[in-house]
Amino acid sequence: MMLLVQIPKLPLAKWINDLVDWLTQFSGFFNSVTNFFQAIINAFQWVFDLLPVWLFIIIILAITYWEKRHTKKWGLLSFELIGLLLIWNLGFWHDMTETLTLVLTSTLIALIIGVPLGIWMAKKATVQAIVNPILDFMQTMPAFVYLIPAVAFFGIGMVPGVLSSVIFATPPTVRMTNLGIRQVPTDLVEAADAYGTNAWQKLIKVELPLARPTIMAGINQSLMLALSMVVIASMIGALGLGTQVYFAVGRNDAGAGFAAGLAVVILAIILDRITQSLTQDKHSS
Repeated sequence: MMLLVQIPKLPLAKWINDLVDWLTQFSGFFNSVTNFFQAIINAFQWVFDLLPVWLFIIIILAITYWEKRHTKKWGLLSFELIGLLLIWNLGFWHDMTETLTLVLTSTLIALIIGVPLGIWMAKKATVQAIVNPILDFMQTMPAFVYLIPAVAFFGIGMVPGVLSSVIFATPPTVRMTNLGIRQVPTDLVEAADAYGTNAWQKLIKVELPLARPTIMAGINQSLMLALSMVVIASMIGALGLGTQVYFAVGRNDAGAGFAAGLAVVILAIILDRITQSLTQDKHSS
């Protein structure tokens, strides 16, 4: 027991603070990342603001109808129509589009990072051994912790909210892409090799198409994780339904919090069903 008392405490917090202070010197790099993220956010929001409510609803219903054309899930179409009209009636429409912007931006960046990294992991065992512990760290670290460096590097607003969501939502896409590529039957890969395909042709024409359902399942999980970050991201200035929930908690207003939370649930179900359909319909065909 005396030995444990005499062991000095590691200054881990100081090391991390020193690292953050050192990284803040590269303001030009972080400004470039901020501008890149902000451009994607502005593009999504511009489209959503341009569309009238009725046209937005028709587009969502048309996408769902097209994806469900073989099954004709009229219940889902009715839910989407009633749910979106309810969000509009409650006055949360603009908040909903801002939340959708945050989620789609985060998912798009997670997709851009996650799929190539997952493919690299599937091809190189060394990369998998290095990246897997990093993914474990990203998934198990409390999401609130990501807010601190995000604010230090990118300030307050949508961009740090998107960045935090990307860190939290990327691992499923990486893992499922790696799994999907590795699960491609070896006999099909050998047949592709026998026909003289190079590595790029084999990836595009054989491995990715066969791994598509698994990859889409990872993207669906990333989408849901990004949506789960909306309330947390609102604490650092990200706008949307999460802000309404956060304000309701601060005012101890259960009714307003439930109404905004219900809007989040409706949006989550719609996004989940649409992305699931992209996998199931393609897989079944």
